[in-house]
This record gives sequence, C-alpha cells and structure tokens, in this order.
Amino acid sequence: MDTQAPTYTNTHMNTNGEAIPSEQERRSEQGEPWRPQSMIEDNPIGLDRDTVEQLIPMLDELQASMWILYHQYHKHHWLVEGPQFRDLHLFLEHNYEEVHAHLDALAERMTALGGIPTSDPVNQAKIAFVTHEPEGTYRIRPSLRHDRAVERQIAQHLRRAIQTASERGDFGTKTLLEGILFKTEDRAHHLDHFLGEDGLEVGLFHEAADAED
Repeated sequence: MDTQAPTYTNTHMNTNGEAIPSEQERRSEQGEPWRPQSMIEDNPIGLDRDTVEQLIPMLDELQASMWILYHQYHKHHWLVEGPQFRDLHLFLEHNYEEVHAHLDALAERMTALGGIPTSDPVNQAKIAFVTHEPEGTYRIRPSLRHDRAVERQIAQHLRRAIQTASERGDFGTKTLLEGILFKTEDRAHHLDHFLGEDGLEVGLFHEAADAED
C-alpha cells in the first residue's frame, strides 16, 4: 500500500454507532408503528401458534444474515480487479442477485406465518449470526474465503431450520428452505472451485501466502 496515498475519515464510523438514533428516538420523531415487530398475527395457512413462534425467529435470523452476505458480495463485485476481473465480477453479481431473491422469499414467508421481518440494517446486523468483513479492500482470495465462510454458516443454519420445520409439520417452509439450501451449497461449491489449489494464478500475487487456502 502506498503510505503517501490520500485518505479520508468516515466520522460516523468512529462514534461507535452514537450517530445513529435509537429506536426510541426514532419513534419519538416518527410515531409508534401500527403493529409492533414482536406481534405475531394469526396466519391464513393453518399453522399452530407454537410452530410459528419457533420458526419466525429462525427465518428472521436467516434473512438478516443473508443481507450481510448480499452486501459483502456486492462489495467484492465493486472492488474485484485483475486478470479474472470479468469472470469474477459477473460471478459475484449473480451471487448477490440470487441471495437477494432468497432473503426476499424468507421475509415473505415470515409474513405468511404472521411475523414481521427485521428491516433496519442496524438491527439486521444485530440479529445476524454472521458478520461482514471489515471495511477496506482485501485481495481476491481472502475475499472469496470470507464469502465461502458465510455461505457455510448459512447452510448450517438452513439445515437446522429445515429440521425444525419438518418436525413441526410446516412443509411449506421446509420446501422453501430446501431450495435455498441447494443454491447456498452450490455457491459455496463454486467459491471452492475459484479457490482451488490447481491454477496458474499464484505467480500474480505479491505474497505467496495470499494463495494459501
């Protein structure tokens, strides 16, 4: 890195979130919501109360975590460079579009069960079981490793949710989650191929360690 390169400071990032108004402050300004997020409405699809109370939080954590992955893929799509730029640029674009479709389906399913998806990005980050990589540009291999790690965690949580949905007899949610799981595993598998050890790219890195998987 050029130590003489110009830099800028994002002042909001240095306030530990203090620049973001609290929920209470925003309600004081904008009023109370019509229905609080904690409220679970009667669902029109005949699922019992215990079932939806178990599944709604799981779906909410999944959709919030997939928002994290969506933003991380988008970041890598913006910043990728080098000889494989076009292939990776398009691959990452396809991934974030697919992830967005999946998180939307999860949120829609929540509403069918009578729940209200967490929508504030700050609150999504709080309930997500994954974290976004730090700001700044990572080399492409570490970036893809970060994406693969998040995909793996999402796949693990999807399997747990599928098991719960199956045990509770919610076969609609089970079917939805199974389709999302297949695509999640497929993205992780393709990331693994990009990170494969058999390639000609090692000589293009500044550091040999950058090529280690």
